[in-house]
Amino acid sequence: MRRPEFIARQASCPTGFLGRVLAWVMAAETASANEKALELLTLKPGERVLEVGFGHGRTVARAAALVPGGYVAGVDVSEKMLRMAGYYNRRLIKEGQVELKLADSSRLPYPDECFDKVYAIHTLYFWADPQQHLREIARVMKMGARLVVGFGPKEDKRVVANFPATVYRFYTSDEVRFLLEEIGFTEVRMVNQRVSSRNLAFAVVQRRA
Repeated sequence: MRRPEFIARQASCPTGFLGRVLAWVMAAETASANEKALELLTLKPGERVLEVGFGHGRTVARAAALVPGGYVAGVDVSEKMLRMAGYYNRRLIKEGQVELKLADSSRLPYPDECFDKVYAIHTLYFWADPQQHLREIARVMKMGARLVVGFGPKEDKRVVANFPATVYRFYTSDEVRFLLEEIGFTEVRMVNQRVSSRNLAFAVVQRRA
């Protein structure tokens, strides 16, 4: 069933009561995809991790549990999600294990080469200039750091048909590989997975010197 445009726009930047409700729905719908992303990241104790588009904030908490002694940061463009995720992670924030910021990934508020792992799930569709966002992500990654980008591939015609093209821009797996290679990522590995009755693709890459 095709989503109305006003609902789709809420997915890109949730606001108000509707945004809060949508976040609860997204927490359930994206749980399996987020867990798969964390698996592909191969998180280790003490690592510094960044989530691009943290939304409801539950995956931030899960990542923090997988990097004891480490640090998990998150950026999101939605003030509603910042408040919601901040409340959910309030203990971890107080203890200095988690930091959440209102920011766009086209201009990340972090210095060069400061993260060991980065992930962005279901955010690619909303980037007007995906290469700018990916360049910024590459900038804050340490040499040898790993990035996982999860998305619904354009090859899945049923999924694409359910979302308005005025809000969502879908890519084929090959197009995502090309975007990553264009900005200098090498050895891009594509992982296709059926998650919660949906076809998802994950690009897994390392930042090389």
